[in-house]
Amino acid sequence: MQLSLDNPHDLHNPPSRIPARVQWVGVALFVLAVVIASFFSLTEHWRRATFTLGAAMLWLAALRLTCDSRVVGVLAVRSVRFDAAFNLCLGAALVFLASSVDALGS
Repeated sequence: MQLSLDNPHDLHNPPSRIPARVQWVGVALFVLAVVIASFFSLTEHWRRATFTLGAAMLWLAALRLTCDSRVVGVLAVRSVRFDAAFNLCLGAALVFLASSVDALGS
């Protein structure tokens, strides 16, 4: 039976082999990384914020490939392949930009 909150793109995907508790720890680590990136941004350390957010997006790509959609929740927007590819590209771009910009004496 399909609940109204189920992701329609992932209805026929097999369940993850990773235990649910480990999946929840992975999601918690992602949320922690976003909070840390926000802190860096608020303290005007924008390169650190960009790098941390990019690394978090790369972690989210790995989570999306290995975790169930019910655990990932609202972070599962489209199909697994689309979400993983989108997060991988965006995360890699953010990490590249943060690491390639000159520090300008800071």
